[in-house]
Amino acid sequence: MRLHVPGMACRTTVRVVTAHLRDVPGVESLNADPATGELWVVGAVLEATLRRELTGMGFPAAPAET
Repeated sequence: MRLHVPGMACRTTVRVVTAHLRDVPGVESLNADPATGELWVVGAVLEATLRRELTGMGFPAAPAET
């Protein structure tokens, strides 16, 4: 799954976001690009769950443009 996280724009925020999301049940792996604000997540986790977690952290997300 690919999400756009506009507030994730530097390496520090990438570390904060990925460290938090690694603990979400169902997340197997993830990768983020601060230059584009894109987050790629692999695993049996719902997009709604990830978006709720991100919003709770102050990083509202949307589906990435294709």
